[in-house]
Amino acid sequence: MNSTSSATPPVVRPDSYLTLHYRIVMTSGPAAGSNFIDTFSGRPATLQLGTGQWSPHMETPLLGRPEGDCFSYELSASDAYGERNPDLVQRVSRKMMIEQGGADAGFEPGDVVEFTAPNGGRYSGVLKELGDDSALFDFNHPLAGLTLRVDIDLLGVL
Repeated sequence: MNSTSSATPPVVRPDSYLTLHYRIVMTSGPAAGSNFIDTFSGRPATLQLGTGQWSPHMETPLLGRPEGDCFSYELSASDAYGERNPDLVQRVSRKMMIEQGGADAGFEPGDVVEFTAPNGGRYSGVLKELGDDSALFDFNHPLAGLTLRVDIDLLGVL
């Protein structure tokens, strides 16, 4: 007796290790239609679910999907990277900028500058405007306040 059986592909669980291609597309805001990240033209990414690499709202649509599945889903700003917080747009003294970047560092609006917090943690802000005594930084995540579409190609599920 000769029987052929096709194995059921593994499905994504809350603790799965994935190999995948993914694309995050901004569907709102001034850059609507632009890709924030796109691995489809290069090496696939790996992702360990449940470890904080992606937010729970980004991981949930993956659950139960079989290996080999290709799909897309949308995330509201609140489910993706949160709404923009106006309190995270702050002035920083030029003295602090020099301490962080060095006396010869040149800063231009649009630059991302990394700061060291008093507790030793690191955080980044986008320079919005540069004044004589201070600079205005936006410490919101670059995708905060934006609706996103996530395109997925599940290559492997472990």
